[in-house]
This record gives sequence, structure tokens and C-alpha cells, in this order.
Amino acid sequence: MKDKIVEVRNLFYSYEEDNKVLKDITVTIYCQEKIAVLGGNGAGKSTFFLNMNGVREPLSGEIRYRDEIIHKQNRNQLRKNIGIVFQEADNQIIASSVKAEVAFGPMNMKRPREEVERKTMGAIREMNLEPLIMRPPHYLSGGEKKRVTIADILAMDTDVVIFDEPTSSLDPVNVQMLEQTLDKIEKAGKTILISTHDVDFAYRFAERILVFCEGQLIGDDTPENIFQDEELLKKANLKKPVYLEVYELLKKKGVIEKTQEYPKNLKELAALLS
Repeated sequence: MKDKIVEVRNLFYSYEEDNKVLKDITVTIYCQEKIAVLGGNGAGKSTFFLNMNGVREPLSGEIRYRDEIIHKQNRNQLRKNIGIVFQEADNQIIASSVKAEVAFGPMNMKRPREEVERKTMGAIREMNLEPLIMRPPHYLSGGEKKRVTIADILAMDTDVVIFDEPTSSLDPVNVQMLEQTLDKIEKAGKTILISTHDVDFAYRFAERILVFCEGQLIGDDTPENIFQDEELLKKANLKKPVYLEVYELLKKKGVIEKTQEYPKNLKELAALLS
């Protein structure tokens, strides 16, 4: 069994005293997991991430990182080890050039100069930002800004990488580049959490799905189980992924056997039909 990396116990959070945004969240995240976080706008996904990352302090409850209880005095443990790519790139960008922006994280972590340079340039190359290296990031397009913010976190080389709606502002080419980057992050042994409204992406990417609704965690299971729970999907206002719908239709028609694995992409579907 994989080791625990983050434990959240009975977490409550509120921006206003009488309006709790997160309600009694309990979940354990394991090393090297790939987790998709689903739920509508206002469901609590982003606030959950900000508590995990240490940007926000829970109203009550407990967060542990590698079995160490997190409190005010050691909250930097979360910030050093859990990187987050924000949904709105402008909320993350602070520096005057792309290179300075990407270098800020590892510099702030007081890493050696040579390591900062190596990780900065590696992240810039990874996100195909070399032609923009000295450009002011605030004047880039939405998609380019998103790539810069992803490079920010890659350069920090954290154990856990959180993406809050990473495909927003990205065209199909950059979405494909993002998925290739996610594959590399996974192979590097990182834990990945991604919030998304794209159920097809969540279905093919994740090995585990968390579903939030009105500040509560109402689902925590494999993609196959989550997307076959009709009551849960209705409550969270989620639709089934296309390939799962096609699979279920073909199974109903007797074209494929019930014991066969669920296809998550066109290649796997074609293999079943052949």
C-alpha cells in the first residue's frame, strides 16, 4: 500500500462566520496518486486546495503532512511541499519577466543558485516558453500565462502538485502539452490533484476521484465507480464520460462482454471491438 502524504481530518473552513465553505472534510491522500477533483462552481474545490497548500487556515479540524500535524508555526511545510497552479494565472504571476517568475519559487525556498538556474530552465523548456523567456508575463495571452504558472510549480519540484482548472485558457494543442507534462510529473513520482469540469479528462487521467458538492465531500472512489453512481452524478450535476457511455451502450447491445475492462480512450475502445 502507498504511504500517506496528506491527511485531512474533520476540516471546516469559512470566509464568513455563518457561511461554512468546507464542512467536515476528511480524506487521505497517498504518495504518487493521480486524483481528479470534481464539483460545480462554489462546491469548495478551490478552498480545499488552499487549505491543503497552507494559504488558508482551517476554522477547525486537522491537516497532517507526512504524519506531522500542521499548525501556524510549521505551515510553511505545506507551502514548501505542496505546489498549486491557480485557476486565474494573474493571481499567481508577480515578476517582471517569464524567467524571473519561474525562478521565484525555488529562489524563495533558498535553493543553491545552480539548482535554481537548472530547475528554472528545465521548467521553461518543459512548457515551451523559451521564446518568451524575457517577456513580461502580464502581457502574454491567457494560454501563455497558464503555461508560465505551470512552469512556476514545476521549477519548485514539490512532492504534491495541485492544478486548479488547468485546462482553462488553453487551446487543444496546449491541453495536449499539459497532458504530456502530467505524464512526466507522474513518472517523477509526484502526487497530482487536478480540479476540472472536464469529465472525459478526469475519467482517462485519474485513478481516484473526489466529488465535492455544497462544501461537502460526497464521493471518493475509482472513476469507474463514481461515473456509474447515478444518484451521485445527479446530486453533483455531473455527466458520464463519452467513452463510458459508449461502452455501456455496446455492452447493452451485446457487442462486448460485461467482463471486459472499461475503455478510457479511442485506442482502448477499438481494442475491445477488435
